[in-house]
Amino acid sequence: MDTISVLVTQTKSAYEWFNKLALSVPKDEWEYSPNVMETNIAWQVGHQIISYYYHSILSITGHQPDVFEQVPIRKYADWYTFKSTASQTNDKDTVGNLEKNLLFMQAKSLEIIQNLSPDDLDKSLEPLDQPHPVAKTKFEAIDWNIKHTLWHCGQIAMLKRVMNNPYSFGLN
Repeated sequence: MDTISVLVTQTKSAYEWFNKLALSVPKDEWEYSPNVMETNIAWQVGHQIISYYYHSILSITGHQPDVFEQVPIRKYADWYTFKSTASQTNDKDTVGNLEKNLLFMQAKSLEIIQNLSPDDLDKSLEPLDQPHPVAKTKFEAIDWNIKHTLWHCGQIAMLKRVMNNPYSFGLN
């Protein structure tokens, strides 16, 4: 299996895990933030939307007009990055919009990764206003996108447990 195929497979898997965990929470509970955690499902989903854009789209190919037509990227960058908290972002966008935009961003990200050549992976990132926190090459940015997604899967798993809604993994 070539490197592009591995990155596509791992990215799909990370997105599937994120969706299993986040989208299994009833929509009316997405803005609940337990006292012991300064997060909620709505913030986690919004954060992933902006993260997917930054790590696997913007840094790989530059700005994409179709993304700006679909998703309010500039608003999401204010609402769902490390500078914000869940309590500051409640009611910023509807749960339905967040879910729709999450799935759109995942599909766009995978489309971009699938269309890369193996030689593209060693190339420097596209020029960014903010330097990428860990990556210098396109491979490193996509690899970080996978790791970052799984990092947030862990946060959501903990959040679900605190919400008394742990993910069962099909176990009894």
